[in-house]
Amino acid sequence: MKVLLIGGGGREHAVAEAFARSGAELYSIMKNRNPGIARLAKEVRLAEETDMQAVCDFASKVRPDIAHVGPEAPLEVGAVEKIEALGIPCASPESGAARIETSKEFMRNLMAKYRLRGSIRFGLYDNIDDAMGKVDELGSVAIKPIGLTGGKGVKVTGDQMKDRGEIVAYVREVLEKKVGGQARVLVEEKLEGEEFTLQGIADGNDIAPTPLVQDHKRLLDGDLGPNTGGMGSYSCEDHLLPFVGCGDRDAGLEIMKDVMGAMNKEGLKFKGVLYGQFMLTRDGPKVVEFNARFADPESMNILTILESPMTDLMEAAATGKLSKVKPMFAKKATVCRYTVPKGYGLGSPRAGVEVQVDEQALRGAGCAFYYAAVDERDGKVYTTRSRTVGVVGVGDDLMDAEKRCTEGVKHVKGDLFHRKDIGTQDLIKKRIEHMKQIRGY
Repeated sequence: MKVLLIGGGGREHAVAEAFARSGAELYSIMKNRNPGIARLAKEVRLAEETDMQAVCDFASKVRPDIAHVGPEAPLEVGAVEKIEALGIPCASPESGAARIETSKEFMRNLMAKYRLRGSIRFGLYDNIDDAMGKVDELGSVAIKPIGLTGGKGVKVTGDQMKDRGEIVAYVREVLEKKVGGQARVLVEEKLEGEEFTLQGIADGNDIAPTPLVQDHKRLLDGDLGPNTGGMGSYSCEDHLLPFVGCGDRDAGLEIMKDVMGAMNKEGLKFKGVLYGQFMLTRDGPKVVEFNARFADPESMNILTILESPMTDLMEAAATGKLSKVKPMFAKKATVCRYTVPKGYGLGSPRAGVEVQVDEQALRGAGCAFYYAAVDERDGKVYTTRSRTVGVVGVGDDLMDAEKRCTEGVKHVKGDLFHRKDIGTQDLIKKRIEHMKQIRGY
């Protein structure tokens, strides 16, 4: 099967590896040359992933059997509609359905309209006075831009905003600078609990779940520092999490099914990957956000242990035949840690620094690895302004996977750093104790 993959980050490298394992002939279009994807692809085209003329020209030349869009930005500008107009099916949602991610206003209003489980209290505003009125009503809040911010636009009372003055300042920043692309701000109630990620493969009617994962947004060990696009993640051998059992997992899946049903009523069929970010609260899972593609880094955890052919799953998603296939995953635990340039998350990432990756040693340590926001030039790999290489330790249990990941990251060298506590027993115990406190047992 010929597959066109759009995107050149760590998520797309994980997707490319999964396609390659299932025998796909891969073609790739990406902004920077990702050496991991380039090695797997029969042909690579370097272009902006939102340049629809370049995407369509390449698709017309390649004539793949299916296409898959990795990042959210091409979805927002209609990549799927334009590719499918060429007669090429896509295992990704059209821009209307992708608004479940690209517009937080659309997502919250959809859930409120259909009174879906997992909804929370919120308000949408285009002026400071009305927004602060909602802040005063809710007390503890999360402030979010409406549009895409790469996972870095959310600020929460008590974490990134210490008092009312800091809330006012951030609301003003969002409105005046049009953070996320609009002079509009979302004010939500602050949720108390632990976050978890549930990704599902969807064909417009059915959705098949994948193992649960927990991401770590904060930059530094101990959940300190600013939010980032994600510093790493872990999954367990039973495909649940230490603080999320079958009941809460199933409740999250039912919410995702309800959201797909609501979109169908709006004339929007969602196909591809629906990624639910949930907060497990005293009252069960609540929706933090939805994304319209694989998560990054959580895709690295699940795709590393995927046993089903990726080609079968994505073809089924693209053609509405998901009922005929079932994603299967190895009963293994995974721990992913991202190496990132110095200054990442602080507004001053060091771009253009050479990175050395000992791939043989990584494999010997029992790790998968995925090149992310890097650029390969003249046979050397350099940092850009975002995350560099994701290292995934795979083991029989979390302790084993964490040990392998700790060994593996030693073989990625450069002016880089990473969180060392992701997947450790101490941090997981902290998560479990937090949920016991939240739920009162």
